[in-house]
Amino acid sequence: MTPIELPASPIEGLRAVELGVGDEPLLQRFFDVNPFYFFAVNGEPALPDDAADEIHGELPPGIPFTRKRVIAFVDGHGEVVALVNVISDLLATGVWHIGTFIVATVRHGSGDAHALYRNLEGWCGANGARWMRLHVVQGHERAERFWSRMGYMQTSQRLGVTMGKRTNTLRVMIKPLADNTIEQHLTRVARDRPDDPAAR
Repeated sequence: MTPIELPASPIEGLRAVELGVGDEPLLQRFFDVNPFYFFAVNGEPALPDDAADEIHGELPPGIPFTRKRVIAFVDGHGEVVALVNVISDLLATGVWHIGTFIVATVRHGSGDAHALYRNLEGWCGANGARWMRLHVVQGHERAERFWSRMGYMQTSQRLGVTMGKRTNTLRVMIKPLADNTIEQHLTRVARDRPDDPAAR
C-alpha cells in the first residue's frame, strides 16, 4: 500500500503531524487547556487518560475500516492547536468518518476551523473518500451549526449514548463528495438509514 501523505496545513505557521506512541502528554495538554469540547459532549473536563484513548483506542469488534489516523496541527513551538481523528473506509469502502475535530478555543471565530475542515475534506477526497460521515451531539449548537454549514445532512440518530457524565443523542450526518449521493451511501450502510432500529 502506498503511504498517504498528511494534509498540508492551509494556515500559515501550522503543520500536520500524525500522533502516536509518546505523543500522549502533548495531546493531553491540548485537551486540558481546551475544555469547551469536553464539557459540551461529556459534561466534564478531559480525563487524564483521554489523550491515550484518542490515540490508541480501538474501534468496536466487527466494525470494518482501513485505517485510523489521529492528526494534529501544531504551531512553531510544537504545541497542538487543532486535532482531527479520521477513519478511512468505515463500514464501507469510500466512507471516511471524522471521529474528533477540535480547534483551540482561542481560535474560535477566526475562520481556522472552516479552513482546516475544507482542506481535510479535499485531502480525504483525493485519497479515496466518496462520503464524509460523523456524529454530532444533539444540543451542541456550535457544532451542529458548523457541520450544517459544511454541507452535512442528518440521516439518522443514535439514542441514549453514554459519554462521560452525559447521556446523548448523536446525530448521524453524511456529506457526499463529488457526484455521489446520500441515497447511495444509505444503500451501502444500512445502519445510517432513518429506519435503523438503533435510532428508536
